[in-house]
Amino acid sequence: MANLETSLKECLSSIDGATAVALVDYTSGMALGTLGGGKDFNLEVAAAGNTDVVRSKLRTMEHLGLKDEIEDILITLGTQYHMIRLLKGRGGNGLFLYLVLDANRANLAMARHQLRRIEGDLEV
Repeated sequence: MANLETSLKECLSSIDGATAVALVDYTSGMALGTLGGGKDFNLEVAAAGNTDVVRSKLRTMEHLGLKDEIEDILITLGTQYHMIRLLKGRGGNGLFLYLVLDANRANLAMARHQLRRIEGDLEV
């Protein structure tokens, strides 16, 4: 099991194209931990905004009567990919990992695979 800081560092170092990562509580919109971002990308604001995305999708699934779980939500921009991975397992309820990738350097399939692996090792 890896602690939060170690897991966030692993996201940035092992996922090609990763530029920012956060662990977010979507019940409050608060980032529990962040790494990366910078003056041109406020990770706290992005984390809070993506809380609305998660809540909206969960609400829509409920209205549709879907009895499934969200694994990932992917938002593609011209130069970036934003990946949201809802945490499963003990201690992960109400949390998601938010990953920002440089679209020119990232491999989405590998990023998704590695994020799933990191999630499995994360100790919340």
